[in-house]
Amino acid sequence: MASMTLTSPAFQPNEKIPPRYTCDGDNINPPLHIHDVPLGTRSLALIVDDPDAPKGTWTHWIVWNINPRTPEIAENTVPRESYAGKNTWHRNSYGGPCPPSGTHHYFFKLYALDTVPELAGNASREQLEEAMEGHVVATAELVGLYGRA
Repeated sequence: MASMTLTSPAFQPNEKIPPRYTCDGDNINPPLHIHDVPLGTRSLALIVDDPDAPKGTWTHWIVWNINPRTPEIAENTVPRESYAGKNTWHRNSYGGPCPPSGTHHYFFKLYALDTVPELAGNASREQLEEAMEGHVVATAELVGLYGRA
């Protein structure tokens, strides 16, 4: 079986994220395609962050309880029966790239889990990571770039 992968029709790996998906555009999540989820996966989780932020890693989006049979996350949506937790802005939604200056790397990290995390709908990244601990069976990553002058 191939390794799990995460791709986007909106941008290629290590290429620029279109402004539509940033604070300079519509500030909606880009479409994401999920491939080769391992058998036995009970749920998926997604964490989007920017480790280049001046005050430490900035969390843009966390989503969990994604059905492992979900082939894609459409733009501007959270998959049915999934939850979006608090980002660094303390909002339970996607917050697009919005760097103060320079080019930043945005990591879209997908986790295949052997459990379904039981978390409140407004859980934090830390709570999600704690619930995932010891339950990650596979990971996939897509990196996009965005910068401002």
